Amino acid sequence: MISITLTVNHQQHTLSVTEEERLIDLLRNQLQLTGTKEGCGEGECGACTVIMDGVIVNSCLVLAFQANGKTIETIEGIAGDKGNLHPIQQAFLDSGAVQCGFCTPGMVLAAKVILAENPNPSETEIREGISGNLCRCTGYEKIVEAICMVRDQLKEGGDSDDLAQCGKK
Repeated sequence: MISITLTVNHQQHTLSVTEEERLIDLLRNQLQLTGTKEGCGEGECGACTVIMDGVIVNSCLVLAFQANGKTIETIEGIAGDKGNLHPIQQAFLDSGAVQCGFCTPGMVLAAKVILAENPNPSETEIREGISGNLCRCTGYEKIVEAICMVRDQLKEGGDSDDLAQCGKK
């Protein structure tokens, strides 16, 4: 067993992991953060997307010990302090971008990083940014629409503290 310390959703954890344990298994089994989904287990679908030190990673491809000393953000960690939905989550609901919901956590986290890196992405840049996340339900139009909605709110200088966090790492 290997002892690691990592910060997940603003909370520090010291855990024991095996050499072959994946980050997705640590999140789902040890920390009970089941919003991170396992789809393909090969890093092709994006269902297991998390943010590690500000970068999108497929948690099914990261060994848990590689997250030692890292900061991880999962879908459970992006809601507002008052339990309100994050503006990206709200935009997904408002635009009808949520169908079965399996890809939604990864898509929302990908959108967060897209907007952190570029608060004013073009539709093409948005499509490229979510290209590592597969959705079999929506055809992507509503997902792109949701991200554009938040982008436009950022441009207008939205009044929500949570909205301001969309464009920050």
